[in-house]
Amino acid sequence: MVQAGPKVQAGWIEPAMNYPVVIHKDKKSDYGVSVPDLPGCVSAGVTVDEALAMVREAIELHLEGLIEEGGVVPLPTPIEKLRADPDYADGIWAIVNVDESTLRVKIARVGITMPQRVLDAIDRHAKANGETRSGLLARAAVRYIGRETGSMPEAKRGGAKLRIMRNQIKAATTRKGR
Repeated sequence: MVQAGPKVQAGWIEPAMNYPVVIHKDKKSDYGVSVPDLPGCVSAGVTVDEALAMVREAIELHLEGLIEEGGVVPLPTPIEKLRADPDYADGIWAIVNVDESTLRVKIARVGITMPQRVLDAIDRHAKANGETRSGLLARAAVRYIGRETGSMPEAKRGGAKLRIMRNQIKAATTRKGR
């Protein structure tokens, strides 16, 4: 199995977001890569390394779009579960690590009040798991809200640059017949 990228702890998304991807190659084609946990998130490359680099960027853009639109970032599914799907039977599996710090999501500084004992417990847990206090609180809030409402709080509209990049990737993929 191939591991793409460094292991990074996260804030807005789960720590070490390792998305399984399936690589496929037909005769006379580049390597195609699909992300089963993110329907519609695909990429390609002339080499396996290039395909993995391109799919990392595709995953990041996909996640940014989900966050911007108020969606919930899906947790990665274990490869063992995905391998049973006949659509991926001939594929080669790899793991692509997503570094949440590369996601273009606006961060805001806030001040909060809570009991010291709760803050101490948060700090202990964050330290034990290689996270920051802010990252742990953000991740916990996102999971709580998503569980309660089934979606993320609505993000402010914007992100024209992100939409342009996404459309360029779609257009390039369509031109190449992928």
